Amino acid sequence: RYDLRGIVFASNGMERVVELACQVARADVPVLITGPNGAGKERIAEIVQANSARAKGAFITVNCGALPSELIEAELFGAEPGAYTGAPNRAREGRFEAADGGTLFLDEIGNLPLAGQMKLLRILETGQFERLGSSKTRHVSVRVISATNADLPNLIRDGQFREDLFYRLNVIELRLPPLAERSDDILPLAEHFLQGRATLDGGARSALVAHAWPGNVRELKNAIDRASLLCSEGMITARDLALGPARANAGRSPTDAEPDKGMIEAALQRARGVISQAASDLGLSRQALYRRMEKMGIET
Repeated sequence: RYDLRGIVFASNGMERVVELACQVARADVPVLITGPNGAGKERIAEIVQANSARAKGAFITVNCGALPSELIEAELFGAEPGAYTGAPNRAREGRFEAADGGTLFLDEIGNLPLAGQMKLLRILETGQFERLGSSKTRHVSVRVISATNADLPNLIRDGQFREDLFYRLNVIELRLPPLAERSDDILPLAEHFLQGRATLDGGARSALVAHAWPGNVRELKNAIDRASLLCSEGMITARDLALGPARANAGRSPTDAEPDKGMIEAALQRARGVISQAASDLGLSRQALYRRMEKMGIET
């Protein structure tokens, strides 16, 4: 049995990613997770670690995109007193030392400066490194899982990322698709985030499926948390979600080409009653939408 870290999925694409993550967890090799921001890359990294031989070890996370470039090396490899301007007057343990025996998750690896890339390549090959300002070689046993939303081959062509490091990190690649490509996961994820705090009505469900989710799972969680606070009597409507325009033709059910009453009402709410806009969202002509509204008893 696998430890899935509470992950929720219904789509075949996401199921395949999780299955592959559990399989590669057994091999103590670097893993590269690619996909857009907010798609859940750190959760996949947690699944890899939880199903590996290092499951009882530390799981240390570093966001390479959130640190100033001059501090990344000290953050990863540690530093001796006075090793750089503003350094503390005591030795600093780096994240590799903290993760010894466990897993180090390097998020936004594409933002790692070239000097840090060279040191990272060495530690992947030998397990050895030196703290900034020190000549003492240290040794650790750490599994590295990295993640990025960047196009690393393009960065290589531009001279911003080392090709040899790319192949070291990319022993196994797990591509996490954006939420827009796995619409079957939207409602199960929404229910998971609600945790029984409220209920989604038909219009809210239709609005969730129709939305493009440029912010992926993170955006969905924030929308659900917000709506659960704003809704009345524990019932979330499309108005409570306050989502932006739906993606083209996304108002249609993924399993049924004919929009139902809830989908039409949700589209009308999003369009604030503008028939032409609602019809466009649903992939219908204005006349076709009027006919369905009349048939279903939906008032203009």
